[in-house]
This record gives sequence, C-alpha cells and structure tokens, in this order.
Amino acid sequence: MSEIRVKTASGRWILLATVLGSGMAGIDATVVNIALPTIGTDLGTDFAALQWMVTGYTLTLASFILLGGSLGDRFGRRRIFLVGVVWFAVASLLCGLAANADLLIAARALQGVGGALLTPGSLAIIQASFAGEDRARAIGAWSGLGGVATAVGPFLGGWLVESASWRWIFLINIPIAAAVIWIAARHVPETRDVDATGRLDLAGAVLGALALAGTTYALIAVPTEGVGSPAVLASGALGFTAAVAFLVVEWRTEHPMLPLRIFDNRQFSAANAVTFLIYGVFGGIFFLLVVHLQVVAGFSPLASGIAMLPITALMLVLSPRAGALSSRIGPRLPMTVGPLLCAAALVLMLRIGPDASYLVDVLPSVIVLGLGLSLLVAPLTSTALSAVPERQAGLASGVNNAVARAAGLIAIAVLPAAVGLTGDAYSNPEVFEAGFDAACVIGAVVLILSGVLAAVTIRNPTLPDSDHPTYCAVDGTPSAPGALREARGGSGSPPS
Repeated sequence: MSEIRVKTASGRWILLATVLGSGMAGIDATVVNIALPTIGTDLGTDFAALQWMVTGYTLTLASFILLGGSLGDRFGRRRIFLVGVVWFAVASLLCGLAANADLLIAARALQGVGGALLTPGSLAIIQASFAGEDRARAIGAWSGLGGVATAVGPFLGGWLVESASWRWIFLINIPIAAAVIWIAARHVPETRDVDATGRLDLAGAVLGALALAGTTYALIAVPTEGVGSPAVLASGALGFTAAVAFLVVEWRTEHPMLPLRIFDNRQFSAANAVTFLIYGVFGGIFFLLVVHLQVVAGFSPLASGIAMLPITALMLVLSPRAGALSSRIGPRLPMTVGPLLCAAALVLMLRIGPDASYLVDVLPSVIVLGLGLSLLVAPLTSTALSAVPERQAGLASGVNNAVARAAGLIAIAVLPAAVGLTGDAYSNPEVFEAGFDAACVIGAVVLILSGVLAAVTIRNPTLPDSDHPTYCAVDGTPSAPGALREARGGSGSPPS
C-alpha cells in the first residue's frame, strides 16, 4: 500500500494525470452532441448516422468498461490507463480525419474502447496510491477538478465548432493525451491487485458487446428499413441470442465479469433499476436538446453549449450537500423528489420553440433540472455502492456505470424513432420541434415512474452512515453537465 500524501509533489502529479486523463474522456462525451448538426451538414448524412456517432462510442464503452477495470487490477493500473490514453488519442486522430460518416462512426467506437481502458483506472490509481487518511481528500480534489473539466466541454466544443472546425473537438485530445502520458510515465506509481486470479472473462465481454450492438442496430434501423427487413431481423436475433448466452456464461463461469448473484441484493437491484430509467431518459433528452436549441431555437453551437453550464455549476455546488443530506435522512426521499423535479424541468422545456429567449424559455428549465440532478445523483450512486459489502465496491460501481451507459445507449436508439425523428429531421425545425416535445413528455412520465419506484423500493439504512461507505465523484454528466463517477469499473454518472 502506497503512502503518498495529497499535498506532496508526488500527490499533485498523480492528481494531475488522473484528472487530465478522465477529463479528456469526459470532455469528449459532452462536446460531440454540440457539433452534431454541423457534422451532419458537413458530411451530408442522415439522423441515424448522427445517432451512431453517439451510440458507437457509448456501445464500446459500456461493453468493455468492466473488463477495463479487471485488466487494470491484473496487469497494472498505470499500464492499462496509459494504454487507454494512447488508444483514445489515436482514435481521436482518426475521428478528426474521418472523410465520411461511416469512418467517423468506426473511429468513435474505437474511442469508446480507449475510454473503457482509461476511465476505470483513473480513480483506481488514486485509491491505490494515496495514504488511507488522504484518500478521501484526493478523491474529492479529483472529483471537483474533473467536474470543472467536464463543465468546460460544451463551451469548448461550441467555440471550436464556430471558430475552427468540428474536427478540432477530436484533435484537441491529442496534446492533452501527450501531457497525460508524459506525467503518468514519470510520476504515477504502478499498482495492481495481488489477489487477482483466474482467467479473464473474455467470452462475457464479447457476448455483452454483441448483445448491445445487435440490439442497438436493430432499434436504429427499424424506422428506415422496417421491422421485417432481413438486416433488422438478423441483428435483433444476434442481440437476443448473445444476451442469453451472456447470462449463461456469467452464471456458469468461475470468474465472471458480472457476477449475477450481486443482484440478489434487493437494494442494489432497486438502485440500478432507478438508474436505468433515469439515465435512459437523460441519455435521450440530452442527445436531442442541444440539437433542438440549434435547429429549432436558432442558437449557435457556442450558445447551445453555454446554455447547459448552469446544470454543471449547480451540481458542483449542491451535489456534496445532497450527499450529506442523504447520509442524515436516508436516500429514499432525495431519490423520490429528485426525479419529480427533473420531470418538471422537462415539462418546462416544452416552452423552447423558434426564437426562444434563453432567460425566459431555457434558463428556468435548466435551473430546475440542475436542482433535480443535484438532489438525485449523489444519493443514487452512493445507494448502489453502499448496498454491497465494501470489498465489492469496485464491482458495484462498474455494474452501476454499465447500467447507466447501456440505458443511455438504448434510449438514443429508441427515443428519436419513437417520436418521429428520422432521416433529415435534424434539418427540419417544425418536425424536430414536434419530436422533441413528444420526447420531453415521454421523459417526464418515465421520470415520475422512477420517482415512484424509488419511493417503493429504496430503503433507508438502519445503521450509522460510517457503516455504509460511499464512493462517489463528479463525472462527465449527461451529455451536458456534471455527474458521478466510478470507483473502479466506471462511472455512476448522469447520462453521457
């Protein structure tokens, strides 16, 4: 166990490397949505391709993030972190040079693999490197600085799209990655789990990826190709078969990537069910919102990015207080009221139409949404993690992160088609406005249901808070602002 202190030079270097590495992935998750209308026009592609530019990244990230945590534990957390950073940088270069939509989608999928390797390692390095009494302070510093990095994403993305080119939202990752590699190679100690034994669950990772990929392709292709098309039927069958095989493998293998018995814990299962509903809503809504602001309300890319900043600011200020409140009164009430506030915010978004005023039409919904997320996210993540024994905190965090990512992935595939946003809808303000309004209504209903589910299923702890350790940190939020990150296997963060 290392005994590095936060206030030493070594401690500051470790924090800098991990913040820059995880912040790079967080920024990239938030800037892409800002650029989607511009990318679509420049590459002459349809709305389904724009969906894949987001889901391609999320698909591979969700599929391999648990494996990324296991690889770091076994082969060295710094080593896998560095591999992820290099991988992410190369994929970012390919994104920036992509000549057409297909190449950009493929490069985004490669980016997701890099994110799955570097994201779990950032916090795992901190947990393993710092002295026990300094670990909470280090995680707090990493959380706050990571949240600031994520908040910069929409502003930076909008500025780059307007002043240079959408390609620079990817190319800017290369110098950041170079700095991370230099710092980590010189100043970050190597750590690994000496008790990590058994074979890696590669079969589970591959089957999980195939299940998500087949299902996602079928859902996105249905509006254009029809339910009965060979491609839709084949990909749907592949997704279903792979999902069943994944469950069989995880149940029978000696060292599964996802031990299914963890879901025997009712509190853990309930928290992840609420996570799935909430992150699904915001995965879809944040995907559509920044496009709506540009296509319908006439905002510039920069203005649409800045419009989301109050959410991140509120979460950075209020999330720690919401976590403290949850510790005192229990998570049930915050997890019930938070979704209801978020549902009210989506209803307010129905005011955002052509030539909308930011102060009158956009800001009220953004503020209410920021308040709802601030109240909700910290208790939600800490409940999922504290529901299991401390030795399983890394696994619980990874599972919660994967659930959140998969929910966003499915929502982005399903929601646009469900509200009629297909083809060239992103260039037709009237069609997009009608579809966005319908999406807000659907999202509000699901959020109300998630609040009811939390009220019915989430239990307040009967033991003192000290007996239920909490692991949370701010991550790249939804596709807009702030969220909570992972302990070892990913991030329990609002939809990205």
